[in-house]
Amino acid sequence: MTYHLAIGDRTYSSWSLRGWLLFEAFGIPAKTHMVAFDAGPVADQLADFAPARTVPALRTPEGAVLGESLAIAEELASRHPEAGFWPSDPLARATARALAAEMHAGFAALRNACPMNLRVSYADFTPDDDVRDDLDRLEVIWADARAKTKPAGPWLCGEYSAADAFFAPVAGRIAGYGLPMSEAAQAYVDAHLAHLPFRRWRAMGFASGADLPWYRRDYARRDWPGPKPLAAEAVDEGPSVNDTCPYSGKPVTHFLKADGRVFGFCNAFCRDKTAADPEAWPKFMDVYHS
Repeated sequence: MTYHLAIGDRTYSSWSLRGWLLFEAFGIPAKTHMVAFDAGPVADQLADFAPARTVPALRTPEGAVLGESLAIAEELASRHPEAGFWPSDPLARATARALAAEMHAGFAALRNACPMNLRVSYADFTPDDDVRDDLDRLEVIWADARAKTKPAGPWLCGEYSAADAFFAPVAGRIAGYGLPMSEAAQAYVDAHLAHLPFRRWRAMGFASGADLPWYRRDYARRDWPGPKPLAAEAVDEGPSVNDTCPYSGKPVTHFLKADGRVFGFCNAFCRDKTAADPEAWPKFMDVYHS
């Protein structure tokens, strides 16, 4: 029995990022189905996920369809209590649920002024008063959550939870538009940028999907503020140090070079997602270090 998850372009679809993290970050397998944002109305591409009209959309093994990320989170939490979608401590759990619900329904000014684009980071965007109000609200609720739950690590309510997955696109927006945050809030954003599932999502965005012109903004650009990827580039031929793809185990047909060595993959997508951020992929790094 398999979960089927429909997602949009990884570079731009903030809602899809939340839905995908609810699987990837918690170790729940799902088969993904891509919806192209340049191929007509999203709803028309979701015939297999009716009556959903937006992404993410989940079809459960029994055939139920969930078209809202908060509903997906709660359903997965009920089916997989061992995965840790919500904290076990009552105070932390209630706080995390409140955070996810507010993120799910709010921050319209930030969403509208700063559409997610994980391929770029802008240097001279100036937020208006409404966006600053949203940023101030983020500061308040993030600080309140950490004060109440006293987490030992970087996340809001203890271990990484569904609440953190819901704020991952906000971290992408803050990084992408250079939005001003306090030191404590920026540390939380930085934790998302370094989070391996987030890095894998961003890397796959470079490996597939069109560069959509309606998401571009005419601001000066700067380097992406997250971890600097290990240098790697696609090359035309081997031989490679490995005979089989690190991900599929199939014979290699495509190649990249990193650290003076050539590594092989079973298709262009496996190669290109790795080239975008090699250290985001533990299976590749096992080969790299072997």
